[in-house]
Parts: sequence; structure tokens; C-alpha cells
Amino acid sequence: MSPDAASAPRGEPAESPGTVPRTGPIPGGGETSAAAVRRMFGAVAPRYDLLNHLLSLNIDRRWRKRAIDRLLETGNPVGQYLDACTGTLDLAVELAGRGGFRGQVLALDFSLPMLERGRRKIRGMPVAITCGDALTLPAADATFDGATVGFGMRNLASLEAGLVELARVLRAGAPLIILEFSTPVRQPLRALYLFYFRMLLPRIGRAISRHDEAYAYLPASVLAFPAPDVLATLLGRCGFEHIAWEPLTGGIAAIHRAQRAAAPGQSTTTSS
Repeated sequence: MSPDAASAPRGEPAESPGTVPRTGPIPGGGETSAAAVRRMFGAVAPRYDLLNHLLSLNIDRRWRKRAIDRLLETGNPVGQYLDACTGTLDLAVELAGRGGFRGQVLALDFSLPMLERGRRKIRGMPVAITCGDALTLPAADATFDGATVGFGMRNLASLEAGLVELARVLRAGAPLIILEFSTPVRQPLRALYLFYFRMLLPRIGRAISRHDEAYAYLPASVLAFPAPDVLATLLGRCGFEHIAWEPLTGGIAAIHRAQRAAAPGQSTTTSS
């Protein structure tokens, strides 16, 4: 399915059969189903944007702008793009609103409430939304000229399966940009970050969202996510090349860049 043929959300998808069980933390006392993550994001959707900007001191807006800058360095401004795990569509809106962009964006997420919260942001923009699973993307092989994932890869039931699926729907040479939280390695920023992330952020998140699990899950999922060099190796195994990463704000987040390989198994990895 091409982005301009995408439909509005029709409901939450069924669990994808055959997915690799999650190795990361699951809210709700160890439940091992992606349904737990879907329910959690549905519950926090009404205050998701407020908390994102508040808890990051609005730095997340700057990170998204940088991510789209990197995408468009090699991307086609009139192409077809995928924003997987789109949440409330902030990254899709950042791309579609860029001057000179004349392409189409398909914004996909498995949480219908998140999509509904973001729908009002795309009026008049070339963005179509659909409710679906990033592990079984509703698109033919080699559909897209580029793809983005903002703060969503760590929520997948299988990171490797998600990367393979992204490689499947991208054309050869098409860029993939992953914007994700990371953990600083240098002191004293690392110690300060971990204190904030483990102690303060969950309390603020719970107080505002009134959801006990979501903002305990956030730091746990970030700390369980692979380090940039490990993710780079996985990207190479999953059909990508010209792989690089760029730490943001002292390593609090990172932009991971890659291109769909024409010949699987041949990759180049660098850091910046």
C-alpha cells in the first residue's frame, strides 16, 4: 500500500503471529505481550505531548528537527516516506512541513488513541495515517524513499524483526533515520542523567499522567535498548549500509543513520 492510498485508523490490529518475544521490560508485572505496551500508550495519549516537552525541557523539538535534517540530506523531497511508530505524529509533521518538501508521508502506529491525538496536527499536510504494526507493515516491498522512527524502536516486540521489515519496504539506497534515547557514557553527566531518569522522571510522569506504569517503563526500556555500536551492527545484519550515529545533548539521545543496501550483507559503519 502506498502512502497516498493509506486509510485512516480503523481500530487496533491483532497481535502479529510469530514475533520474537520481547527481551526488554514490559509494564504490568512481567506481561510478555505487545498488547501491554499498546494499552499503556493508549492510556497516556491525552498527556503524551505535554509530558514529552516538559520532561525533555523542550529539547525533543530540536532533536526532531535535526533528525529530519539528516533524512533530507540524502532523501528525495518528492518521494514517499514512512514514519513508523509515529505516536502523535510530531516527526511526520516535521517532515511534511519542511519548505520544499513535496512528497507524501505515511504515519503508522499501533496505538489508535495516539494517532487520534495527532490527527489535528496534519490538516492540509501531505500526511496519511494508519493504525498498524511496525512488524507487519502494510506496504509492498521497496515502496518508500525514506523512513523515520522517533522514540519507538525500543517498544517493538523484536528489534531485529522491525529492522528487517523496514529494510523490506525501503527502496535500495533509501535513508533510514532512527531517533532514540540513549545513555550518556561520560561523568558527571551520566550520573546526573541516571538520577533524573530513574528517580525524578517517573515521579513527574506519574503525577501528570496519572499512570503508574508508563513512566517506570520509560527509563527501563531506554536502559535496555542496545548501545549505538550494537545497534549499528544489527542494522548491518538487517540489510542496511552506510551506518552512522550522532549523539545528541551529551548522549541523552542519538540519531542513527543508515541506507537500505542494494546487496544485503554489505555494510559500512561509522560514528560521528
